[in-house]
Amino acid sequence: MFARNVSIHLKNNMLSEYGHVFESQILPLLRKQKGFRDEITFAKPSGMDVTAISLWDNKADAEAYNSNTYPEVLKTFAKVIDGTPKVETCEVINSTFHKITVPVHA
Repeated sequence: MFARNVSIHLKNNMLSEYGHVFESQILPLLRKQKGFRDEITFAKPSGMDVTAISLWDNKADAEAYNSNTYPEVLKTFAKVIDGTPKVETCEVINSTFHKITVPVHA
């Protein structure tokens, strides 16, 4: 499993709008993507900083989304996001929810 970790800084008082746009426009797009498994989104108490973690079957599927659909997602969020989100990718080594573990090599 592969993860995309996106750090987002929102414009003032836009957390509610971010949630609305995500639920109504972005989540349907994600669900259509090959290899998409889950999305977990966190907001700091200030409501100005959001971390969105999407989980994918593999790196190739996450990269295809990043190249083909993510630019459209950024345009959709343009009115609520301040600046450019920071994207980091990594392999998931453990998830109790998804019941996966990666063997540890000695």
